Amino acid sequence: MIPVVRHGLARLRNDRARTALLIVGVTAAAAMVGAAVTVAYALATAFDRSAAAAAMPDVTAQFAQQPLAPVAARVRALVNVRAAAYRIEAKGVDLTAGPRFATAVVDGVRNDGPRGYALTSGRDIRHRDEVVIEEGLARSWHVHLADRLTLGGDPLGVVGLATTPGTVAYPLSRSPRLYVSYDTARRLTGGAAGVNEVLLWLNDPSQVDVTLAQARAASFGLRDLQFVTRSGYRHLIGRAAGLVISLLVAFSAIVLLAAGVMLGASAAAEMQRRREAIGVLRAFGATPSSIAVGYAVESAAVAAPAACVGLVAGAAVVASPLRHLLGILNEITPPALTTFGLLAAAWAAIVLVVAAATWVPAWRAGRERIVDTLRGGDVVGAPKRVPLPALAGFGARLTLARPARAATLVTVLAASTAVVLLMLAIADVLHGLQRNAQTLGTRYQLTVAASDISLAEVREVPGVAAATLRYESDAADSFDLGESFKLVGFAGDVTSYESPPVDSGRRARGIGEAEVGAGLADALDLHAGGTLAAQLPSGREVRFRVVGIVDALRDEGLVAYVRAERLRAAMPAASTEIAIKLAQGASLNDVRNALLGRGVHADKTGGISEDSGLDTSGRASFLRVLAALLRSVAVLDGLVCVYALAQILALIARERRRAVAVIRALGASRAQVFAVFAGAAVLLAALALPIGVGVERAVLGPAVARLAVSYVTLSLKAGSSAILVVAGALAVAAAVAAGWATRTATADAIVAPLRED
Repeated sequence: MIPVVRHGLARLRNDRARTALLIVGVTAAAAMVGAAVTVAYALATAFDRSAAAAAMPDVTAQFAQQPLAPVAARVRALVNVRAAAYRIEAKGVDLTAGPRFATAVVDGVRNDGPRGYALTSGRDIRHRDEVVIEEGLARSWHVHLADRLTLGGDPLGVVGLATTPGTVAYPLSRSPRLYVSYDTARRLTGGAAGVNEVLLWLNDPSQVDVTLAQARAASFGLRDLQFVTRSGYRHLIGRAAGLVISLLVAFSAIVLLAAGVMLGASAAAEMQRRREAIGVLRAFGATPSSIAVGYAVESAAVAAPAACVGLVAGAAVVASPLRHLLGILNEITPPALTTFGLLAAAWAAIVLVVAAATWVPAWRAGRERIVDTLRGGDVVGAPKRVPLPALAGFGARLTLARPARAATLVTVLAASTAVVLLMLAIADVLHGLQRNAQTLGTRYQLTVAASDISLAEVREVPGVAAATLRYESDAADSFDLGESFKLVGFAGDVTSYESPPVDSGRRARGIGEAEVGAGLADALDLHAGGTLAAQLPSGREVRFRVVGIVDALRDEGLVAYVRAERLRAAMPAASTEIAIKLAQGASLNDVRNALLGRGVHADKTGGISEDSGLDTSGRASFLRVLAALLRSVAVLDGLVCVYALAQILALIARERRRAVAVIRALGASRAQVFAVFAGAAVLLAALALPIGVGVERAVLGPAVARLAVSYVTLSLKAGSSAILVVAGALAVAAAVAAGWATRTATADAIVAPLRED
């Protein structure tokens, strides 16, 4: 084994250009892995990590302000409660800092239990004139410790910065959250003693449903009572940003797989190039196992430092936008030690993949007959009937002469193509989510007021495929009038027009059945088989049997979908509009203009921007941060994929230097040599492109869409524009690789390659 290793190291020293190519390739792939691992772990574990750091309560109860004593007595009657904290919350409090102004949510904290928020810097409240502010406010307004704010007319000194998991940070939320002493909050709410919020920590969090049922039974006399569980907060964060987080995590997982394919295929291609050297070693008595182990050790020695540099570089590229994204979500970055451990595990995996990918083909080549390895046993002739142009065809024939290697290289390029296409598809989805309601389970594109035009007239408009009446009414829970929600009904099949994914149960089919949003189910403790009793503004009550819980984004999930007959009979004055579905290929603007010509204004159905309840400026900030993170990952992965193409094509070019020298000796110019390499590059790219497109559309896109959160309907199949962009990028990369190979091959005298052994 030692002679084999010495031989390999000597080759590395003698051919420094090839060694540099290998090092840069491993470094680039490792950078992609480092970025993917960092993003995937940080986002996938952010909520649980932040909840643990903040000692987040299992249940939060909010109600109209009550004296402390009766509320505490009710809490003490709950058997599963481990600890409780009583607070007073004030909303809409004026907050100013210099020229900046906002209306804040203020929590008056008593020293009677865990905080429920995590201090990231500074200390907690000790005196009445002190305040702890959320990090989002400090970041947005450039507020620092010891600065002073004016809250409700009172000047307060900032003593700490905090994050509160379960709520997104300002300015993504409309109002910043601040923590003050209980006495200060009392003054802001008019001076009355009492509390309006209780945080509960349970002995057995798995029994939260039982505890909520007991709490509702003991809540007689409490008005406007609402419960939110830790899982409910997780769901709320999911509605705000869960789709993007899931897409980034899923994309990172696919990138890891693609990087593994690239590393393995590159190592296997290198072993194919060394077949003749393996034959020589076998002729001198080396065993197949010693050859395989020796080459594996050599490749690991090269990959180890390169992988280390690449992993650190990849993690560094995404660190800043990732930290900013987590800050906006009120979540904490992973500890540096944990990230280091993950990168160390990734480093070991990369080195192992490179070593294994080298060992397997080296061992197989070592077991072949010596004469086959000496002459490059996988060389075959290209069929003469293949119509190929002269010099470009010669380059293509050189590639096809080694079908095993060509297949390996096409696999790498196809994986790169599929990843880049997936990246572009995700970018299109993120852009569409802001305004496109079809990604949110909405099947219609336009709405018009039913009072402005008849249903028959709408159906006659060119481009309209279907239209139906949509009814909507505010409602309140008959058992707790303080809990309000929306009732939505369609004339006909509800799922033909709005169909958020079913979380449990089934779709509503009967007139007396309802699908309720997850937010409403959580607030009213509803389950499939239960009863939804709705008090309508008309004074009438209507009841539905709950048959399904759906992940509805609209109105934060406080919505129920029913058949229109019951709703219209109980509430004749319910808001009525016409939902319009467009025909395939129809122009939305053309249909809107046609309706406008009849004097009817049509509204587009909204996306996340309209349905999530997030503030406009906050959304813009959030989307900018997401764009920065996606841009960092996209640029890195895109460059790595392009470089992988250049690296592999340059490897072919370097191997065929002797053939190129013969062509040059026959009088070929540099442009003609370029045509040879371009033919080889274009052939590989042409084979890889349709495979990559097929893999992305049939495998990667659907797989990532399934990995993403379920409350949206996603199509991550790359469109024609993305395919054209990638095809153009492949053509440019092929030209760059061919140009690099041409320059390398023509840099030396013609006789130099002919003398190589």
